Amino acid sequence: MKLPTALTHLPRDTRDTLFMLAVIGWVVVPMLGELPLWCSALTGLVLLWRGVLAWRGQSLPGKWWRLGLLAVAVAATLISFKTLLGRDAGVTLVVVLLALKTLELRAQRDAFVVFFLSFFLMLTNFFYSQSLLTAAAMLVALLGLLTALVNAHMPVGRPPLWHAARIAGGMTLLGAPIMVVLFMLFPRMAPLWGMPSDAMAGRSGLSAEMTVGNIASLALDDSIAMRIAFEGEPPAQSELYFRGPVLSRFDGTRWRPNDNVGVLRPSDAQLQVQGPAVRYQVTLEPNQRPWLLTLDATPDAPELPQGRARMTSELQWLQNRNATELLRYQAVSYPQFSHGPLTFDSRLTPYLALPEGFNPRTRALAQELLASLPPGGPWGEALVQATLERLRTGGYVYTLEPGLYGRDSADEFWFDRKAGFCEHIAASFVILMRAANIPARVVTGYQGGQRNSVDGFWTVRQSDAHAWTEVWLTGKGWVRVDPTSAVAPSRTGSFTRLAAPRGAIAEAILGTVNPRFALNLRATWEAVNNRWNQWVLNYTQASQLKLLKDIGFESPSWEDLIYLLCAIVVAVSLTGASWSAWERHRQDPWLRLLARARSHLQRAGFTPPEHATPRQLAAQLLQPITGNAPIQPDAQAFANWLLRLEAVRYAAQPERGALRRQLTTLRRELRQLRWGA
Repeated sequence: MKLPTALTHLPRDTRDTLFMLAVIGWVVVPMLGELPLWCSALTGLVLLWRGVLAWRGQSLPGKWWRLGLLAVAVAATLISFKTLLGRDAGVTLVVVLLALKTLELRAQRDAFVVFFLSFFLMLTNFFYSQSLLTAAAMLVALLGLLTALVNAHMPVGRPPLWHAARIAGGMTLLGAPIMVVLFMLFPRMAPLWGMPSDAMAGRSGLSAEMTVGNIASLALDDSIAMRIAFEGEPPAQSELYFRGPVLSRFDGTRWRPNDNVGVLRPSDAQLQVQGPAVRYQVTLEPNQRPWLLTLDATPDAPELPQGRARMTSELQWLQNRNATELLRYQAVSYPQFSHGPLTFDSRLTPYLALPEGFNPRTRALAQELLASLPPGGPWGEALVQATLERLRTGGYVYTLEPGLYGRDSADEFWFDRKAGFCEHIAASFVILMRAANIPARVVTGYQGGQRNSVDGFWTVRQSDAHAWTEVWLTGKGWVRVDPTSAVAPSRTGSFTRLAAPRGAIAEAILGTVNPRFALNLRATWEAVNNRWNQWVLNYTQASQLKLLKDIGFESPSWEDLIYLLCAIVVAVSLTGASWSAWERHRQDPWLRLLARARSHLQRAGFTPPEHATPRQLAAQLLQPITGNAPIQPDAQAFANWLLRLEAVRYAAQPERGALRRQLTTLRRELRQLRWGA
């Protein structure tokens, strides 16, 4: 690597310090969004201060400065996290301690402490993100830290950084096969294996409850929620409903799940499926929730890598822990299904409840619609159709900017604003149905998705989060009704989505980019990321056992992984020992000893010719630097050793044993020489 001219003329200590500070900054930058603002500011100022001191050659601050800054950092951590324990508080302290350690960087020992703190901090980046970009950034950080570490082991002279970087790159390549073997075979035994996560570190487009009316505008989050790989032809776009939480209780402002849904028997759902099955694999991004998103409807439990799934009486599948890391599971669903009782019973009563004193105009509208229906009943299906027709023809609009709603959100939607996104529409529809004495509930999840043309996976984003309704009809049970499709058919019937408006900067940058090119570029990047997720992040113990089964193990277990790993380690060790012994036997021991002496001279600051003889090397050592400068005693001792080495080579050949003893003596004397160190 070529450094700017101003840097190449700096003293070596200054150059090495600046390089180390740059590498530390590279390690810290990816996690700035996760650190408190004061930590980022303090770390940046300390690193900048240390760089200025190195550039100007000024002395380092005293211990009272360091202790004062340490006390401030500890106090600020306590204020920010109310503790010094835990992931976020611990990482914050490590970042600050690493920065403060650079202020007492005086000896090689201090540098080694900084190196290994940096290696540890590099790993903590994966606490927050295991994406391909993070891995690439940390690979660059690893090469930088190894370069600085190798450079620190070259104490004499001014070796160029590119030379240390080349050695570091070689070390990385040599270690890559070991890394691959350990990655593939080291047993992943829960709960020891995995990334620690804080309770609320995840982000999802879904929530365990829904409050209608307190969001004036909705910004679409284009991040990926999950990826789907279908076996065979996927269902139609309009049938891609991935079921999440079902919200049944309404207190006037908030919708929440039924309190008893977790203890009701799944058999109460009375699920009946028909038609062809849809088989698929889901790769779910971490969302800190126990929800297993599956297509409606899934009668059998999804196949999880570990643990078991359970279904509620409202057809939602759950696992016994939150999804704190990438989760892949198999499922089989049936788009054609029916569920729920065919005649009214007490289990449907909670789905009729409405709080008193809310939405009086909507209640009146329900009675008005009922009165307009033909007599004879049942009126459920006819009322649903009449309400959908009102949504289609009444000037209602699907928008991301409906404004803030008041206390009676359904009244405002039906009569005043006539605008909202799916939550407004679904909640208002359910309130109207219940006011007409028809059981109804809100279902949340994801609807739709987009097929990636590069790898064939369907990508479901947070912007695909959706809310629809289920209405109970006599003789049919629970029936899905999506009132949003009556207002905006493109929301569920095609790939069309509402898009948040671009800002001025984004428009200036992206306005001239071909949309098709941008879509293809994003599809390619997401396909690469998906491969990273499938092959690396989601390489679980099940994948390891499948690998063992593929190579011949009948009933593989984690003990077999250990045996195979130990066998590979032993085999590689024996191969390396055999190769080393063969190499020593093949190479002339006298030439090897001469090469070691030449390497010793290079570390001492000499640049001996590549093919110089021992006598020529000795003559170079005995030549004074100036005409009157005396010859150093250690240089004389080294020259005498070189002459004895030459005598062993060209004297009368002794017997083999005597020659070996002479070379052993010379090798021992070479280790004792400390000239130039």
